[in-house]
Amino acid sequence: MLDIVGTANLWLATGFGLGLMPVAPGTFGSLLGLPLAWWLSGRSTRQQVVIITLMLLAAVPVCHMASLHFDGQDHGSIVADEYVAFPLAVLGLKAARHPLVLALAFGVYRFFDGLKPPPIHLAEHVTGGVGIVLDDVIAALVSWLVVALLVTLWQRRQRQIV
Repeated sequence: MLDIVGTANLWLATGFGLGLMPVAPGTFGSLLGLPLAWWLSGRSTRQQVVIITLMLLAAVPVCHMASLHFDGQDHGSIVADEYVAFPLAVLGLKAARHPLVLALAFGVYRFFDGLKPPPIHLAEHVTGGVGIVLDDVIAALVSWLVVALLVTLWQRRQRQIV
């Protein structure tokens, strides 16, 4: 039987139950990152960095404790790493306040997090719960590069039309 701390931790780790969905738990859990990213995008980039860093640091022990509940594995229902890392995909992008940009970032992030191309998949092998979060951080940073490039190209195109 889990104690109150373990239960609360598992609740956070599973994204308040979204990670327990029978299909695509990572995608459903990542949905919690959307309002978080939108809220953060209204802050200065410095504030975004501080808040995201603190959340990521907190996510490591949360995900690690949850993995111990699942025999030490990065179980698919552990999604705190996904929803906490997602805001990195739009870090500092003013255009992230636009729903279409946020949706694009979400799609790109889910693509990279699900596919886990190198070096993303290598990060999972880091021990102590860090790897559980690190692969999502790298996926979010790669997503940021793609989204920032696409937003820049779109903005240039809009200026040419006008």
